This record gives sequence, structure tokens and C-alpha cells, in this order.
Amino acid sequence: MAECENSEDIRFVVKKKLPSRRIDKYLVSRRHLQDCSRSEIQRLIKEGNIKVNDDVVKSSYEIKLHDVVSVKLPVKDRNTIAPEDIPIDILYEDDHLMVINKTPDIVVHPARGNASGTLVNALAFYCNGLSAINGPLRPGIVHRLDRDTSGVMLIIKNEKVHKHIALQFEKREIKKEYLAVVKGEIELDSDRIDLPIGRHLRIREKMAIRHDIGKSATSVFEVIERFCGYTFIRVFPESGRTHQIRVHMKSVGHPIVADSAYGTEDACYLKDLLGASPEIENLAKGEDLWDNQEVPIIDRQALHAYKINFYHPVLKKDMEFTARLREDMSNLITILRRINTTNSAGAFGTLRNRVE
Repeated sequence: MAECENSEDIRFVVKKKLPSRRIDKYLVSRRHLQDCSRSEIQRLIKEGNIKVNDDVVKSSYEIKLHDVVSVKLPVKDRNTIAPEDIPIDILYEDDHLMVINKTPDIVVHPARGNASGTLVNALAFYCNGLSAINGPLRPGIVHRLDRDTSGVMLIIKNEKVHKHIALQFEKREIKKEYLAVVKGEIELDSDRIDLPIGRHLRIREKMAIRHDIGKSATSVFEVIERFCGYTFIRVFPESGRTHQIRVHMKSVGHPIVADSAYGTEDACYLKDLLGASPEIENLAKGEDLWDNQEVPIIDRQALHAYKINFYHPVLKKDMEFTARLREDMSNLITILRRINTTNSAGAFGTLRNRVE
């Protein structure tokens, strides 16, 4: 094990009883470590830089009430990016820009607590020439996605193209479409949410509806499919506020599934989807919907940046790209469809209204 020689020490006590919560998953949601990816936390645990009651533990350790957790966060040079061989799902690339399908559980750029393991570290390994307009820690980054949001992102290679694309974002000319699974059955087929968003009054890492100091924010959503207790939607954000879709959907009483910051849980299990009906549960078990009911179907917010449309300033044409759903979110939707079919018809039938 290699403990950090130059580090920032964090120590706190677990004050809430959370049954069957792994320490790596728990620490991702902690205020002091929200900029760390789960893989970064797992690496720190493996290196002995995260301890419980002064003992080295494994990532699978289940936290207990009154546990004392100590963390040594490495302090690195804040002005350099270390290239790291992290896979990138590239949808398109030319001499001027890239379009990628960002994986969940990866931070876009370095911040407090995660100087490595970010998308920018991966880009530094893959590509030498990236736009430096946003500084040395954000090469090529013209917009961002939350750590646990997957989907399509633009990466810019030179400053001239960066300025053009940034101006399109500023003028709201770039069109984006997200897919999400939310709690509850939304009554309207579509609606427009126009509510200002600002920093949360008490929790710095969160955003909230703020009619006093909030900035204008608008999201339009359309229902794709309704299930028992859940709804699959597409969302078109007309502005780009931090956590906008997550905050807006919570504000109308339909938080995104497995959103630990704006919902009530940080993962979704089969038992959550089945509800209280023994008949449905028995049928579901018989069909092997999910091999291990103790394993979550999805353990990050069910939000995916599905489509982006922009004008390429060099090729001088409109371009549109879509990013396929990640396996966890695709599994969630498939299982909801099968349960819904069972609930309405008493047997599993044809799956309808697929979104590929």
C-alpha cells in the first residue's frame, strides 16, 4: 500500500444508520468527496488512504453507525494534467472536434479531491492538441455533464472552433435532448418547466429553485412511456444551468430515479420496481428479470444525454449525433416494460415503444 505523502486529511463520523451501504458508494455522496469518482475512491481505499476506525478496509465494507472514517486526499500540482489510459467512447472525430459518449462515474475535469481519473486525463492521453481557452485544467471542454450522467459530449481541438461553439451555446442555438426515468406517473404528455435555479441555501454542492437569486432556466419534457410508478421521458433543456434537469424534475414532484442528491435513494433495486404486489413479484422472479435482487439495477441517476445538434463552423453544416443508452439504464427500462406488461396483461408480451 502507498499512502499519500502530500495529502489533505479529512475525518468524520457516520451519524446516520444506512443498512447494506458499501463504503465506496457512501463516500461518493459525501459532501467533502463529491468531486471524486467511485473508481478514484476505490483506488484510495486499495492504497490504504481511506480507513475506518483507523483500520484498512475493502471497497465492499458496509458502513455502520458511529464508524470513524479518515481520508487522505492527494494534493497534486493543480496546473498540470497527467495523461491516463482511460477508454473513451468516440462517436465522431475530425481535425477540429470530437463527439463522445461519456460513461457514467467519471468526472469531466479535475477539481478538489480528484486530480486524476477524469475525462480530461483520458483526453490528454488520447490527443495532444486540444483547445486551451478554458485553462490548463479543462483542455477541449466547452460544456460538461454531471459525474454520473452519461451521454453525448463535444470536445474541441482548437481555439477558433471553440469560440464558435461556445457562442452557439451562449445563444442557445445548440439543441440537446436527454432521456430520463423519473419517479411517479406523469399526468401530462408534455409540459414546460420555467423556474429559476440557484445555489442551495445550506448545501453548497446542490442547486435549488431560487426565486430570489436564481438564474432563469427552462426545460421542456415529453412522456415516452408510462409504467407502474415510473415514467420514461425525453427532456429538452433550453438553458444550461448546473443540475438543471435534476432540479426541475424534482420541483414538479418527479425526481430522477436513483438520484442521491435530489431524490430519496442512490440506487434502484428490483424490489423498488415491483411494488407491493406478490403476484407480480412471483411472475417477475419466474422470468428471471434480474439475476441478483441484492444488486442494484442502476446505482446512479437515470439520466442520459441522448442527442446533440450543432453547426460545424469549419465544415459549414449542421451536425447531429446520438449516443446509445448505457447498459444500466437500458436494463432499467427493459425491466420496467416487462413488469408493466405483466401488470396489465398477466403475462409477458411484446415490448413496445423502444428507444434504441
